[in-house]
Amino acid sequence: MSKSTLILVACLSAASSAAITATLYTTRKEQQPAVSPTQTLPSPIPTTPQPTPTPLQKPITPSVLRPIPPVDPAGCFQYGFPGPISDLHPTPSTVSAFDRRLRNPYWVAEHITPSSLSTRGGDRKHSVFVEDETIPSKFRAKLHDYFRSGYDRGHQVPAADAKWSQEAMDSTFLLSNMCPQVGDGFNRDYWAHFEDFCRRLTHSYPSVRIITGPLYLPRQDPNDRKWRVSYEVIGNPPNVAVPTHFYKVIFAEDGKTGGNVSLGAFVLPNAPIANNKPLTDFEVPIEAVERASGLEFASKLPVPRRKKLCQEVHCSLLIRDYADRQDDLKGSPPVRSITS
Repeated sequence: MSKSTLILVACLSAASSAAITATLYTTRKEQQPAVSPTQTLPSPIPTTPQPTPTPLQKPITPSVLRPIPPVDPAGCFQYGFPGPISDLHPTPSTVSAFDRRLRNPYWVAEHITPSSLSTRGGDRKHSVFVEDETIPSKFRAKLHDYFRSGYDRGHQVPAADAKWSQEAMDSTFLLSNMCPQVGDGFNRDYWAHFEDFCRRLTHSYPSVRIITGPLYLPRQDPNDRKWRVSYEVIGNPPNVAVPTHFYKVIFAEDGKTGGNVSLGAFVLPNAPIANNKPLTDFEVPIEAVERASGLEFASKLPVPRRKKLCQEVHCSLLIRDYADRQDDLKGSPPVRSITS
């Protein structure tokens, strides 16, 4: 069948359908009874208005009552709440939360400014290491735990950050602000240079906040390739855990209300580190520190206000001798050398 034939059939079919429809319509019209001009239509019978039907509602099913439990686990709390308890402790220069199980802080927070670092009201020679008596004796770190342990009493908030008053400096010598740290090559060297880097940030930012704490990270066994967490415990009897790593989370604020915050997170091993090791080798995403520590640091800081610290400033260390850094509590020591 050609294309013209198909068109013709379609037209004829359309015409036939129209004719049939017209015939049916006329027939229906003729079958309707005609109303004469003089015929009077009956008046409508008045009816009583019916009430508007209300929509059907689902039948109300009585709620299923839960059975009363035959036990009361919370009744144990009448004898005391087991915890964990973090022993939140604010001091003039720090705020800390303490881990009673490992006898180390979970974290220690501090705040430094150009003004706080330039004010000289405290002297390290008047400060002594003391146990934190706000923590129950059976849970706190003791002075004798560090005796001949081979580890330094490593400040989490350094004394050099709290020179603005003697009370502020003394509070940094509480053992709740300490963790066992490797001395040579770390606490007295690379870690101290890192603390100095944090202070130098106040040259670029009017307000710097820092949270520091220990980590206990797994290592892969070279024999069976399994991952395990292993750490030494010092004291007699064993009392204080030796962290495998330490972290610092830095908030460098631009000083404006609702302004930008340059964030930096670093994780360093509790081990000797060569002074020429770039600091950026230890830079990690803040989420990595959160996963490792079980803590959250910036959940209320909107992403649009966040900047990456090491993209805003040059993250590098100034290397000084340990003796010179101790003199920094009395004056500014000379800079010996610079590494990237």
